[in-house]
Order: sequence, then structure tokens, then C-alpha cells
Amino acid sequence: MKVILKEDVQNLGVMGDVVKVKNGYARNFLIPKGAAAQASEKNIRAMEHEKRIIEERKKKLVSAAELLAEKISAAELSFTMKSGEEGKLFGSITSMDIAEALAGKGIEVDKKKISIAEPIKRLGEHSVEVSFGHGVSATVSVNVTAEAE
Repeated sequence: MKVILKEDVQNLGVMGDVVKVKNGYARNFLIPKGAAAQASEKNIRAMEHEKRIIEERKKKLVSAAELLAEKISAAELSFTMKSGEEGKLFGSITSMDIAEALAGKGIEVDKKKISIAEPIKRLGEHSVEVSFGHGVSATVSVNVTAEAE
């Protein structure tokens, strides 16, 4: 039986693909779960229309992410923290701190999109990657200075 996939199915295909599967697999698993529909002309046209709508939404999301990435790349964050000998910080700067600092500059970013291998624990200049998905990412410069004693 030929079916159109309504969502990505592991080891079978991605949304919109027309695939041939065994009748029982289609009738008992794919169609009842809403993962596929029978491949009729009407369903094929409907799926193509849905794909176009999804592509348009994706383009809008990518353009919005690119604008946000430009703002983030232009931003420079400064933190002043207490530090000990050899430039080690008392405490650290995490992705949550960076997200809050960006929010203070009017740039809302989810802390999960900020990738730091490990929290920043030293004075100096650091660069942090912010990824938005869809192949769009930006690097923000984080400058950590010592608090005056």
C-alpha cells in the first residue's frame, strides 16, 4: 500500500514522502497513529499544500533568527565580579547570566540556546555561541573584569 507520511518516521522517510509499505503496517500502525494517510490524489495535493505553508513559516523563522543573530553579534556583554589570585572568579558566569544580560539589552534569548562548554570562571574576553536552529547562529562577546576592592 502506498502512503503519504504526515510526520517523520524513523527508517521510513520524512514528512511528505510517498512510500510503499505493507498493508498491515499501514492499516494497523501508521494510519491509526496519524503518521500517514493513504496516497490518493486528494491527499497528495493536500500534503503538497501543507509543505508549502510549512516552508513559508520556516523562511519567516529563519529571517527572524538572522535579525536576532545580527543584534547578538553586535552586542558586547560586560560582567564585573570578585576574583581571586591569577584571575579566578569567585563564582561563575552561566548561560542564565548571559541570557539575563542580553534581556537587559532588549534581546530575548532562551538560555538553552546559549552554548557554553563550561561556565566562565576566569577574567578576560570570552566568546559564547548562541544557536537558533535552521543553521543560524551568532557569537556574543563576554568581557569579565575584576571588581574594585
